[in-house]
Amino acid sequence: MYRLSGVQKHYTKGKETVRALDGVDLEIPEGSRLVIQGPTGGGKSTLLQMLGGLDRPTSGTVELAGHDLGRIGEAKLTRVRAELIGFVFQSFNLIPTLSAQENVETALVPLGVGKADRARRAASALEAVGLGERSGHVPTELSGGQQQRVAIARALVKEPKVLLADEPTGNLDEETRDDIMALLDGLQRERGLTFVMVTHDTALAARAPRLATIRAGKVTVTEAQEVQRAL
Repeated sequence: MYRLSGVQKHYTKGKETVRALDGVDLEIPEGSRLVIQGPTGGGKSTLLQMLGGLDRPTSGTVELAGHDLGRIGEAKLTRVRAELIGFVFQSFNLIPTLSAQENVETALVPLGVGKADRARRAASALEAVGLGERSGHVPTELSGGQQQRVAIARALVKEPKVLLADEPTGNLDEETRDDIMALLDGLQRERGLTFVMVTHDTALAARAPRLATIRAGKVTVTEAQEVQRAL
């Protein structure tokens, strides 16, 4: 699904060059699950942005399903993101004036899905995350966990191949965190999603079948049987 080869990402900060990613080689098979951990400023968010086509590498290649995300044109890149990738963020990023149903429907607008079909698919997505009865509520009428469920429904309503999550439980208490992770894990298995998650939470990292640790722009991947020993 993903193949990263020699990926470098450099930023200029004053007179200093920051090597956010420094020669990353990484393969993420289709339908697999990968958790990314590392210290603040180590390159986690930059790596996730590369996987999501939200930024381009300084050098090297980031391939997703045969598409070189660093070299294709902006219009095609936008289409690839819209069709193949769903995003879930720590801050939910819901539109406060829209209902849960309307927030989920926004993901289908760039794909040219008609109004009736948008409504049907959004309702189905909300049912899948256990919020069918809350479809008419705006974000302020929902708990943090419910808002994140709406965000997950929005990410999955377009039926992507990839789900990228940036600290999806960072704003939630421990019980709600576990509920959201159980939901994400179940949806990933049911839909065969390629699931990549950034987290600071060691308890979540300990459950990972594969753990990518990134420090100073370098990535080390630990397989399931080694994760427990590493944490």
